[in-house]
Amino acid sequence: MNENLKPDPHAPRSVNVTEPWTRAYWARYFEVPVEAVEDAVATVGEDPGAVAAHLGKSWPAQDGGGIV
Repeated sequence: MNENLKPDPHAPRSVNVTEPWTRAYWARYFEVPVEAVEDAVATVGEDPGAVAAHLGKSWPAQDGGGIV
């Protein structure tokens, strides 16, 4: 990973799975089923980096994730 990359100040600070639309957002972002996001949050908490690592994904996603 490039050490010159700075954290995105607009990146979400937590993975919220309390609302259907937020669950759908994160599932699309990480390109995994909603249930995988819910399981990751239940296992490692709401930190996006921890959730990404649990799912085997990068944070922040180098290509913007599954969001188009």
